[in-house]
Amino acid sequence: MKIGTVELNTRLALGPMAGVTDLAFRAVCRELSGCYTVTEMVSAKALCYGDKKTPTLLKLGEGEHPAAVQIFGSDEPFLEKGAALALEGSGADIIDINMGCPVPKVANSGDGSALMRDPDKAQRAAAAVVRGAQGKPVTVKFRLGWDKGSINCVEFAKRMEDAGVSAVAVHGRTKTQMYSGSANWDYIRQVKEAVSIPVIANGDVFSPRDAVRILKVTGADMAMVGRGAFGNPWLLEQCAAALEGRDIPPLPPLSQRMDTAARQFELALAHKGEKIACLEMRKHLAWYLKGVPYASYWKERACKIQTAEDFESVIAGIKRDLSDGPLPAAGK
Repeated sequence: MKIGTVELNTRLALGPMAGVTDLAFRAVCRELSGCYTVTEMVSAKALCYGDKKTPTLLKLGEGEHPAAVQIFGSDEPFLEKGAALALEGSGADIIDINMGCPVPKVANSGDGSALMRDPDKAQRAAAAVVRGAQGKPVTVKFRLGWDKGSINCVEFAKRMEDAGVSAVAVHGRTKTQMYSGSANWDYIRQVKEAVSIPVIANGDVFSPRDAVRILKVTGADMAMVGRGAFGNPWLLEQCAAALEGRDIPPLPPLSQRMDTAARQFELALAHKGEKIACLEMRKHLAWYLKGVPYASYWKERACKIQTAEDFESVIAGIKRDLSDGPLPAAGK
């Protein structure tokens, strides 16, 4: 599959999720599955104003190519300049525009999914990013529409194609649904039938079977995994195997899963420093323990990690005290 001039050797993508898909987690998922990755979203305005926290979000892992950097915003001048700055600062191969974020802080400011209420503005915004990308492929991630009474994803996708976008990713829910209910894959199929650019299907991929089904139902070019990967990067490995027609590998034993969590922590430590790595790893470690019998004590300990020594102590305790229990599909 190609996105613009960029060749992808996979049909699987890890969805960009703020506060989750940082460099460390993307690296773990990519090492297991070879999936296509996208950074957390970065504000185009923050880029233009030289915000000091932004470079951390832009950084790609060693060998993380091809990969995309994601920006959000709605003001054309900021988007055009921000696109150029994002690509320069990250070295990414592709730039993605977030037009699907449903979080009130983003949508109420006219960004993210709010752009689906104004397709004209969204098309101009996409064209601005295309100009700023200076030949690098541009993609857009969006939802079905604002609410069930205003589903406009098909027309919206056509607008994005007309703006010069090289691919679109569609989450099969509306903005008002947030993450509730079920994703509607039929609308994604309609998008695929309406445009000539590649389509990435997103929503409710919680098992290897789901990854195969979403491509079969929608006819899309790639499957994107989101919340299903919380604490379960092996879902990406399993989905990749299913899409390639290989035997699906079993989930590894708990001790090995903890080794992966430790690997993720080491990467975060090197990238963000001890304080931030510890704070952010608290939720990740709790996700890693989801479904593990008798893990409540260690989940509580995980939520109090303050130092690298604390983290190592918790990992050692989990390995010592807990048996290898089943790990259900995350997000269920």
